[in-house]
Amino acid sequence: MLRFSGLLALLAITLVVASCASITKVTTGVLQATGTINKDQADSLNRSAEAVEKTFKDITPEQEFYIGRSVAATILTTYKPYNNEAATHYLNVLGQTLALASDKPETFGGYHFIIMDTTEINAFSAPGGFVMVSRGLIRCCRNEDALAAVLAHEVGHVESQHGLKAIKGSRLTGALTILALEAGKNLGGQNLADVTKAFEGSISDVTSSLVNKGYSNSLEYQADASAVKILKRVGYNPAGLLDMLGQMKQHMPPGSAGFGKTHPDPTKRISEASSAIGSPAPLEEPATRQARFTRALAGV
Repeated sequence: MLRFSGLLALLAITLVVASCASITKVTTGVLQATGTINKDQADSLNRSAEAVEKTFKDITPEQEFYIGRSVAATILTTYKPYNNEAATHYLNVLGQTLALASDKPETFGGYHFIIMDTTEINAFSAPGGFVMVSRGLIRCCRNEDALAAVLAHEVGHVESQHGLKAIKGSRLTGALTILALEAGKNLGGQNLADVTKAFEGSISDVTSSLVNKGYSNSLEYQADASAVKILKRVGYNPAGLLDMLGQMKQHMPPGSAGFGKTHPDPTKRISEASSAIGSPAPLEEPATRQARFTRALAGV
């Protein structure tokens, strides 16, 4: 007879591939009928399957908002908000304009754009539309087109729900870890409660994952492509993205904190973004727009 721990691992893998509790119930039914496992073991596996399947269910816009708000609040305990009303207002007007031109112009609680009071070159986009940009990254923007590119990139992450994908992944990892630790046991009572709790996720763990690891390179390139699309819709020159990345490369030492740790090398991003942009017009900032940009961000 197969060891119960081996069956548990096998069914866990099946769940990752199929993400369907009904398949597991059929499998455990067959195993129980043949005497491979007993009823208690079958019930334990079925309850675990239901917990795993919870990971893959759609998150509602309201849930996305509250998850994002918790993530943002956690990040802002480390990176304090910058106390500059004029700059924050300007950032939000620009950000809201770009968000309206995205494929996700509305979220449950609306978009919120915050300046983080740090010279570290960094930015975060939490689920639901919470976008946080550091003073250090803003300083890499020489004009409004470049800053618009930064915000459009972060809106691109929200638009594609990259944060939620990271959260779902962390929940699944946590659950499978507990399944591995509990292999050979009947998952019931407190053990089952621990598995279920793992799928609910820990905001602090998710935040740590986003801050320390960032999104995958492919998702960063996808957000850049979204930024190009949004910039063109609004009327900004997408060459601003290339200019910002060029400045970032100059001011960001290799292996530095922030973007240097969580994002692809700027040179690679420039190459990928250039393919999406094609042949951009020269980056010539209108005097009125440049004056607005300089005035609003004075001192940042």
